[in-house]
Amino acid sequence: MTSVEKFRAEIRGWLSAHLTGEFADLRGRGGPGREHEAFDERLAWERHMAAEGWTCVGWPEEFGGRGATLEQQVAFHEEYALACAPARVNHIGEQLLGPTLVAFGTPEQRARFLPRIVAVEELWCQGYSEPEAGSDLAGVRTRAERDGDAWVVTGQKTWTSLAHASDWCFVVARTDPGSHRHHGLSYLLVPLDQPGVEIRPITQLTGTSEFNEVFFDGARTDAAHIVGAPGDGWQVAMATLGFERGVSTLGQQVGFRQELEALVALARSNGAARDPLIRDRLARAWTGLETIRFNALRMLDASAAGAPGPEASIGKIFWATWHRELGELAMDVRGAGGMLAEGGPYDLDDWQRLFLFSRSDTLYAGSNEIQRNIIAERVLGLPREARA
Repeated sequence: MTSVEKFRAEIRGWLSAHLTGEFADLRGRGGPGREHEAFDERLAWERHMAAEGWTCVGWPEEFGGRGATLEQQVAFHEEYALACAPARVNHIGEQLLGPTLVAFGTPEQRARFLPRIVAVEELWCQGYSEPEAGSDLAGVRTRAERDGDAWVVTGQKTWTSLAHASDWCFVVARTDPGSHRHHGLSYLLVPLDQPGVEIRPITQLTGTSEFNEVFFDGARTDAAHIVGAPGDGWQVAMATLGFERGVSTLGQQVGFRQELEALVALARSNGAARDPLIRDRLARAWTGLETIRFNALRMLDASAAGAPGPEASIGKIFWATWHRELGELAMDVRGAGGMLAEGGPYDLDDWQRLFLFSRSDTLYAGSNEIQRNIIAERVLGLPREARA
């Protein structure tokens, strides 16, 4: 048995033994459009994982991780998804900010923040998008000014996932008032429980509110809570986006496969599979999913030596478009009955929730349009898009 097989067997056995008792009912809970489900219980589960040494498995051991190889990390995320374990509440801290601090943080920042992420004691959210700067992050208007031993932050962020449940936010802000586009930006770590911060949940098509608007009105953070030097924010922020499209996407794809298998079973049971067009779309969905997996493995292998490059945008476009189309296919398999809620006033089933939430897949974490520009300019070397 190889080291990867042993690691896979270890995590599979641990999940089987521990997703029991008080945690047994958490299987399949949470996830996109369902982050409100059993949130406190999922937080308790993740802290239990931390106590057992199963958070941040890919981090170096010196920072509290297991130092798992890339292959072992893939195994972990796949086994976690195969066990239908609950959606993680600490994903942004563990998969985005943590690796960013390992790569760019000071020793003091690592000592202050990383242990609390490993222990799931502090939750994080991502302060990137703004009303006038969505996927085009270079248009950021939120500003931060140095005031003695602090940064003072003023501006607005939007579509901030789980901000209402978070303790901290990593914020891209303009620290050089005369700068333009990606110049003069900085990457700040800002506490949310303070005067000058207002968080407003946004009601989504699914009726839930995992996204938020965050308003900063003179909010303060320590001067030392800047990752990289002032003006290095663009470089650090792009590295974070690369980590976002890292190894955990393999677990996401296991979830996609489970959705597709359930949809195939539904099509067979309700007769939709007798329609040759539906059968063809189901077959295309299967081949598309295989392509997503092979592309993800290729991207991970290429980026194993450091932060993922702009090639990761290829994977984002592919899986986001595939998943949105799966939601559309689900509605066609459901037929006319899919237009009716299960109960009042707005009780959605899993397929309706998939269809509605997946409309956002091609927008959040970088819209398809922006990802195509990144690929064209930074991978293919084509001329930059004309800007006003």
